[in-house]
Amino acid sequence: MNCGLDFGTSNSTLSLCRERAVTLVPLEGEEITIPSAVFYAVNASDARFGKQAMRLFMEGEEGRFMRSLKRILGTSLMNDGTVVNGKLKRFEDVLGDFIGNMKAAAERHSGVEMTNVVMGRPVHFADNDSKTDSRAQDELQNIAKAVGFKHVAFQYEPIAAAFAHERTLRSEQLALVADIGGGTSDFTVIRLAQNMMDKSDRTDDILGNSGIRIGGNDFDKDLSLSAFMPDFGYGTDYGEKNLPLPAVPFHDMSEWSKINFLYTPKMHKQMRDILPQSHAPEKFSRYIKLLEEGKGHQLLAAVEECKIGLTDHLQMTALLDFVEAGFAVSVARAVFNAAVDKHVRAIVSDIDDCLRQAQVREKDVELIILTGGTTEVPLLKKTVAAKFPQADISEENKLSSVGLGLGYEAIRRFGTAG
Repeated sequence: MNCGLDFGTSNSTLSLCRERAVTLVPLEGEEITIPSAVFYAVNASDARFGKQAMRLFMEGEEGRFMRSLKRILGTSLMNDGTVVNGKLKRFEDVLGDFIGNMKAAAERHSGVEMTNVVMGRPVHFADNDSKTDSRAQDELQNIAKAVGFKHVAFQYEPIAAAFAHERTLRSEQLALVADIGGGTSDFTVIRLAQNMMDKSDRTDDILGNSGIRIGGNDFDKDLSLSAFMPDFGYGTDYGEKNLPLPAVPFHDMSEWSKINFLYTPKMHKQMRDILPQSHAPEKFSRYIKLLEEGKGHQLLAAVEECKIGLTDHLQMTALLDFVEAGFAVSVARAVFNAAVDKHVRAIVSDIDDCLRQAQVREKDVELIILTGGTTEVPLLKKTVAAKFPQADISEENKLSSVGLGLGYEAIRRFGTAG
């Protein structure tokens, strides 16, 4: 059977193609979206995935938790591998476990083997680095084939989202798709209309593509550094020379894909050696507790929850009693806006690049398609809306439109027989 697979930095979906119908598969219980998370419990032979993986880890189950694995594709970390419960494991195998679990869920649901797949990919896995970009796609293709897909094709994620929305249009429209997920922001300018859906080649309709390696994980990181990490010693000094504490450990503790690499005896010793010289030992000792008790993911989950809460509220308070009894951090939306403003400006600049490539003006755009969870950020949504005041804005199926569109692309690539 043909399918479309959206392996996302934060969340993933898979769609099935039966004849000309495309449906999303329940991947975790009745949920059609699964968090891109893996947990290897010490006392279990099989990995756990999605919300179950996150719950087991947050409840204190001993083991190795990983998230935002998509960001490792194409990097040197893919070659290094990682230690999982005392044994070296290749990242190809970790990603294979997650993608293989999605494939198995689809096969249990349909009763049919998944043979052909169109996988989504960002416009650029890495900014201004064609070698890394090619390597990342090759790695993803090899992983897909290793878990049993026989034929693997790729489509840009914003184009897939456009195809999903096209079925609801009543007339031809010039659209800008903004797909802003956990790891990247990707844009496409495309002509859409229902009478174009069956065209075998849409090259002439796709006017421009661009992308930048900025996403919700970067928003989490800068919210953590600006509003949370100062209470863990970030920005404070140590020693007789009043040197600032090393910044890299705080940055790595604020990035989903790097937290696990801090949990080493060498890092523990380095931070412990600095503590007696710290000018803010109460704060810095909290960081050391995060490090030695492996609480970094738990803290970043609280940061992410705070970010999401600031969508609807002007202020949020994160209770961090897993660090210290009664310890909490309050964050105003204005603080969050200031922390991520540079990312919003970079995203808008990349939109401008996409428009230039497409040779269209802002006023020519009739429809804005917002997809990906990060488009919920109020500052970003407000900025995009103000840039295109004449355009309609569609936010339908924000977390699943890419997966649906990849299913329609699978029909185009592989036919309806699958």
